[in-house]
Amino acid sequence: MKIWHISDTHMNQGQLQVPTGVDLVIHTGDASNWRDPYRNEPEMRAFIDWFAALQIPNKVFVAGNHDTSVEKGLVSRELMTSRGITYLQDEEATFGGLRIWGAPWTPTYGDWSFMRGRHKMHSIWSSIPEGIDILATHGPPYGVLDATYSQNNRVELCGDVSLMKRVQELQPQLVCFGHIHSTDDIRNAGTRTVHGLRTIFSNGSCVDDGKWGIITSHGNVIDI
Repeated sequence: MKIWHISDTHMNQGQLQVPTGVDLVIHTGDASNWRDPYRNEPEMRAFIDWFAALQIPNKVFVAGNHDTSVEKGLVSRELMTSRGITYLQDEEATFGGLRIWGAPWTPTYGDWSFMRGRHKMHSIWSSIPEGIDILATHGPPYGVLDATYSQNNRVELCGDVSLMKRVQELQPQLVCFGHIHSTDDIRNAGTRTVHGLRTIFSNGSCVDDGKWGIITSHGNVIDI
């Protein structure tokens, strides 16, 4: 199956170069920008219009911390389903024999949506079932394509430790995420593998920090 993974489009989706011959597109959140859910709602609806119109037969969406209107229920699962989009929130779906489990949660940082304290993340990831092929989360596992600058201008790894432990236990074929963007001198967007794991890790973030309004990556295409 040919998969196009994108994330963190932040209302710049119209700039994306859509690949051909794709069987499944996965968007792992932050389709929108506004913190205020009522301002966020029209952004999400515009994104859904674009996503639904893609000439790709299977579409999966996992919300991100910026997608506040989804958390508040102003943009519903039923709306996405009616447009041919599978919304995953702590649940799985199957496409072409591949089991995909998705969830939007990230460790708390500021006052955004779908966030939990780091000490609570383990209880979320422990519910990921055995035997899944693709894991789609908004935030990254610790230590993989998750480097950025702290408020003190030091490079730090922002991924979730408990998520990485669960990935090591399950070893799905593919882990898709975003949330942590690239910067001028740190490239997170892209794919990589980790020694000892069969898993392909994909950071699909499509914008760079400090370059709002510009698509800097067109996502990742992966065959599994």
